[in-house]
Amino acid sequence: MSDDCNRTPFWQRQPQLPLEIQRFFQARTEAALGDPEARQILVWPTILGAPALRRAHPEGVPEPELLDHAARMLSALGHHDPAAAWAGHRTAWPDTAEAGAMGWRPAAGWGAWGPLVSLRCGWQLAALTPLPLGARYPLACGVSLFNHGLYHECHDALEPLWDGAEGELKGQLKGQLQGLILLAGGYHHLQQHNLRGMMSLWEEALGRLEACGGRVATPWGEVRAEAALDLTARRLDHGRRATDDADDDAVWGPLWALDRPTWELA
Repeated sequence: MSDDCNRTPFWQRQPQLPLEIQRFFQARTEAALGDPEARQILVWPTILGAPALRRAHPEGVPEPELLDHAARMLSALGHHDPAAAWAGHRTAWPDTAEAGAMGWRPAAGWGAWGPLVSLRCGWQLAALTPLPLGARYPLACGVSLFNHGLYHECHDALEPLWDGAEGELKGQLKGQLQGLILLAGGYHHLQQHNLRGMMSLWEEALGRLEACGGRVATPWGEVRAEAALDLTARRLDHGRRATDDADDDAVWGPLWALDRPTWELA
């Protein structure tokens, strides 16, 4: 796991997002997970919402500067014509930007959420850019997103694998994949400080994963989540002992103080 991954800004409580912002993320996440070519759509929100650029260009980022910032990120994805990519993006995703007096700025629908939109899209891009393509890509997405603290997106990556499991994959493996999905969902509830939802998902996740010891063998590789299971069991134990009259620090402090869980894809 990279040092950047270790320093994920999402290993802390996260705000409840407005529905419009949730839909903004959902549409882009689903596109990038479904087609590696679509990862480039995350480049533009990352740039346009960046606080330093917004302060430097309150009336809009000049297009040449926007394309210059995008060039390196697009190149890492195999795209070498930022102008064409930006023109295509504006047509396909008109809710990304609007023209300002001096250039491009985030669409009005972002409201005050621009910095978080930039941060989350940038972190998704960091998680997805280096991944192997082909049949292994969806599972690799789930593991990388989990390791970057993007638990909601991890759920979105793994759910199609679980939903599409048929034949020999439908029995034990389907239950184990669901265990990974539930584990990620519980950590999303931790980010929201939803104790009841977190505990419920983790209880079921551990029930599905303990039999395999946290090692889920799939046709696309083996997810090794043994350490994550141990850390989750310790958090569950603390949650069970939390009382209704305990203050927030007593309930949540120990849950955040334990190591952040990670998975390995072998």
